[in-house]
Amino acid sequence: MLKSLHIGRYVGDPKDLLVLAEFLRAIGFEAVEEGDGRSAMLSAPLALLSLNSLAKEYPAEVRERLKDVNRLLVIEVTNPDAVFEIAEKRKVKLLGDVTNPKTNERSFSLELPGEIILAIHGRPEEAEAAIEGQLNAAGKRFAIVVSRFNSFITERLLQGALDGLRRAGAENQDITLVRVPGSFEIPSAARTLAETKKYDAIICIGCLLRGDTAHYDVIVNEVTRGIGQSAQETGVPHAFGVLTCDTLEQAIDRAGLKMGNKGLDAALAAVEMANLRAVVGRRSSVVRKGKGRNVVGRSSLVVGKNKYRGKSNKPKR
Repeated sequence: MLKSLHIGRYVGDPKDLLVLAEFLRAIGFEAVEEGDGRSAMLSAPLALLSLNSLAKEYPAEVRERLKDVNRLLVIEVTNPDAVFEIAEKRKVKLLGDVTNPKTNERSFSLELPGEIILAIHGRPEEAEAAIEGQLNAAGKRFAIVVSRFNSFITERLLQGALDGLRRAGAENQDITLVRVPGSFEIPSAARTLAETKKYDAIICIGCLLRGDTAHYDVIVNEVTRGIGQSAQETGVPHAFGVLTCDTLEQAIDRAGLKMGNKGLDAALAAVEMANLRAVVGRRSSVVRKGKGRNVVGRSSLVVGKNKYRGKSNKPKR
């Protein structure tokens, strides 16, 4: 019984062989084995044997060249436009280019080194609609865990995060601010807050600067691992706003200067992920035939001290 299909093409000039093999790898072929300069073995995900007649719709130059079938290779691709761009960049000669207006299938032929004719056809894949979270913080509750260590930087990051939440529509009473001694304590506090199930997202803010010892590397790894583990195990999104910089200048640049404010970026990420979680939760409830998730009512929360104090209201159910 048939096991595989192997089609060989012979190229006179070894230099043409190298150029040809490089182009085919660029458009998706995989090397089966390392070439020795005299041969190249390439594979494709699916091989088909194509039998064709030289129809009149082919350009005359293409029909003339295709009479010698030993020069012809036919491939199907998922994105012909991308292959066409690769060919243009490499200045490969184009012999014909046709697009079917009904099916949107594009077919074009290229003349490759070694007098090889490569006929390419396919339809661009249509991108599926993505599920995304909106940048709308209205009705959502957030907790911010901020480190007091390196407060010269973390306070700037905090202001950026608060600004981002407010711009997205969050109310003061829907934001809880928690301060911890240093970045090492952030994961523990974030997990404690997430386990209450009162918050739609947690924003973690801190600043670590490299010193002369290995202390920096140890803390960076533990903080990163702890925040990620808390998010995965509690199911509550955690936004990573902890700077890990070699110098103070790098931290200053990321706390509101030329590199932006990473506290603001973390806040916007928290808003988006909180909404994404809600969207996915609603879709899951439909699949479970009406078994919806519990919605936590908005309650009165105090942010910081008097500076961020919101109005006190009774929890809404």
